[in-house]
Amino acid sequence: MLADRIEAKWIDAFCEIFERCAVKAGDTAAILSETQSRALNVHLAELALLRMGARPFHVVMPTPRNRNIVPVRSTGASEAIQKLGPVITALQQAGFVVDCTIEGLMHAAETPEILKAGARILVISNEHPEALERMVPDTALEKRVRAAAKMLRGSKRMRVTSKAGTALDVDMVGASTVGVWGWTDKPGTLAHWPGGIVVSFPKSGTINGTLVMAPGDINLTFKRYLTSPVKMTLKDDYVVELEGEGTDAAMMRAYLAAWGDREAYAVSHVGFGMNPGARYEALSMYDQRDTNGTEIRAVSGNFLFSTGANEFAGRYTAGHFDLPMMGTTIELDGVPVVREGVLQDVFG
Repeated sequence: MLADRIEAKWIDAFCEIFERCAVKAGDTAAILSETQSRALNVHLAELALLRMGARPFHVVMPTPRNRNIVPVRSTGASEAIQKLGPVITALQQAGFVVDCTIEGLMHAAETPEILKAGARILVISNEHPEALERMVPDTALEKRVRAAAKMLRGSKRMRVTSKAGTALDVDMVGASTVGVWGWTDKPGTLAHWPGGIVVSFPKSGTINGTLVMAPGDINLTFKRYLTSPVKMTLKDDYVVELEGEGTDAAMMRAYLAAWGDREAYAVSHVGFGMNPGARYEALSMYDQRDTNGTEIRAVSGNFLFSTGANEFAGRYTAGHFDLPMMGTTIELDGVPVVREGVLQDVFG
């Protein structure tokens, strides 16, 4: 178990990421957190900003009650702001927002309003800083992620296959694609740290086929490496059948059913990891409270398949699975970008 102690090396890492976000001496910066946030990261953000000569202030929200009957994990849709006008105004005026909420502001209801005002948001994933310090991004990663996002935006079809039996087709026309390399220096944009991921949110009725998770693939919502196969049949974006005799399939069926919401069975996004510094085995190295698994999402060559909300297809739900799969082949308009789990050298 890692100790929650301030370390100079972690302040250094936070300074590095803030420098990439173009934070300068004299800049105003808001540190958004909630009462259940990882306090160590909140403190490190403050100390790093002060070391850089910035002028940080804190916005601390009470962690809201879970309105659902099941635990909520890794949605990327924090409800901490609670649509409070004064909080939104403070974040809009800050210019730079360090997001230390548990779930993050990626898909939060208030985020578009904050970004529209010109603020830039860095979501610091709910990881122990020991993981964050290993995942400080570089310029080369940014270039590759940008190239991958451009390729996805120009693609008409994604085809995903695997020796385990996956055969998935995605119509990419009109999909919304986001590339995240780990920092943001442009007003009105959001990024999350760690980065090294490119994902697309397809339009409604565009995903069909079979998806087979093999032992060793990961259910990040459960923070668990699979020990038995799970087979999902998808029709027009929805998981219509989830097969498997082991604990993994049983838990997934139970969790999806508990929402009582058809949208929980729908596809949220598809994409792949691109960070050569992200480690597949990292999930086994941390106590569950010390990791949110963002590193696993970024593992180079993994196929990141997620169920749940997709605002670009008009679907909203709190149910969410992030399911990184190793060993797949991903083709964009017939061009392999990942071959049997290995990212191909097609992005420069």
